[in-house]
Amino acid sequence: MTDTRTLRASDDNVLEVRTGVTGKASSMGHRLTLVMREWTATVSEKAGELVGVDVTVDVDSLTVTHGEGGVTPMFGPEKAMARSNALKKLHSKDFPTIRYVTTEVTGTDEGYRLTGTLTVHGTERPHTVDLRVARVEERWRASFETTVAQTDFGIEPYSQMFGAMKVVDDVVVTFDAGL
Repeated sequence: MTDTRTLRASDDNVLEVRTGVTGKASSMGHRLTLVMREWTATVSEKAGELVGVDVTVDVDSLTVTHGEGGVTPMFGPEKAMARSNALKKLHSKDFPTIRYVTTEVTGTDEGYRLTGTLTVHGTERPHTVDLRVARVEERWRASFETTVAQTDFGIEPYSQMFGAMKVVDDVVVTFDAGL
């Protein structure tokens, strides 16, 4: 018998995206931390072992929480502009969700290797994630860090000043949740 449960975004369950900046004017740009405020992960277990994961993220829930570097600090209006630019690049009206569905789960020394299909911007690509599972005090925690290339999904990274400052193609996605 397979048991399922659903995890949701919360202060304790976080899905983050971090960006970098490149180009001749890169010192003017901010390295952003984006938090996805609305997501669900359906976790399937059989005999106490993970056998499947299905994650759906609401793209419009993207929130800019931090901007490191740049010429000036990032406040409300700058964060709102960065959010707007990101949603435009993701074509959030046409592609309102990001989804990851496992096709294979393999046990590892630190947790599980999840092999599956990542769908971003309407484009599906195979993607593998190493999920670390650890006991933290009285609870189990699951976490991963993975890199995703925007151009693999048909997304042209944001740029300004004729490309003298642009977001790096590879973004880093991190996940941390209590089980």
